[in-house]
Amino acid sequence: MNKLKILVADDNDVNQLLMSKMLQKMGHDVDLVENGQKAVEAASKKNYDIIFMDIQMPVMNGIDATKIILETVVPKPVIVAVTANVFDEDKIKCINAGMKDHIGKPFKMEDLQNAINSYVLQG
Repeated sequence: MNKLKILVADDNDVNQLLMSKMLQKMGHDVDLVENGQKAVEAASKKNYDIIFMDIQMPVMNGIDATKIILETVVPKPVIVAVTANVFDEDKIKCINAGMKDHIGKPFKMEDLQNAINSYVLQG
């Protein structure tokens, strides 16, 4: 499988570590940021294949960061929400912002793998 460039945007250190370890175990390169503003900055400097984006973060939330990234970054990365906000209205907000999918916390390795398989490897 191809090694993907993945950005994880999450303000929780435990979630960052867990997601990073899972994605590295799958053989991918992983960068970590702790808020939406840093996600926008990182995405403008490096072409990520997929961004796993928390929704509730300090400085800038994941919805606003997603909109800015998809408006300004070329090529557009796939962005998937990873959030504890799992109500239908939360999922709709994520999709309306341009995110491809919504993974609820707590997440499993197979959730991340399924998102990668569905949105990056399938094109």
